Amino acid sequence: MTAITEKNLIDFVYAEARLLDEQRFEDWLALFTEDAYYWMPLAHDQRDPKLHTSLMYEDKLLLRVRIERLSGQRTFSQQPKSRCHHLLQAPTVEASDPAKGEHTVRTAFHYTETRLDKQTIYVGWTTHHLVEVDGALKIRLKRVDLVNCDAAFANIQLFM
Repeated sequence: MTAITEKNLIDFVYAEARLLDEQRFEDWLALFTEDAYYWMPLAHDQRDPKLHTSLMYEDKLLLRVRIERLSGQRTFSQQPKSRCHHLLQAPTVEASDPAKGEHTVRTAFHYTETRLDKQTIYVGWTTHHLVEVDGALKIRLKRVDLVNCDAAFANIQLFM
């Protein structure tokens, strides 16, 4: 088994964003562990997704439901489909414990979501809590902190 390097961690983050931009949602979902969560806090420095309201706090089942909705024929809010683009700052490895196979990577981003003539830009930081499973990296937690997390938002259709 080859040791996970800093480059592997950084490349993983870039590859994950590309899957989203290309709307390869099934491949993206396969990057998550079975006990994974996708979390978007509602407040700055929010510590607990269960005791406080979040913009999103979805387990793998809810992520799958959202992906199925995005591809559904009767999902009229997605006719035509939304598109997105991630512009990422260079990811930084915040923590790494090779013995446990656990790694934390933080990335600043600009994310654009567009549908028809409406374009919305979100800015923030993503923290990936990654684990090694059978020699591959998997997402155990993806936390998306928006700069204006406490603003009123329209529907966020896709994944940041």
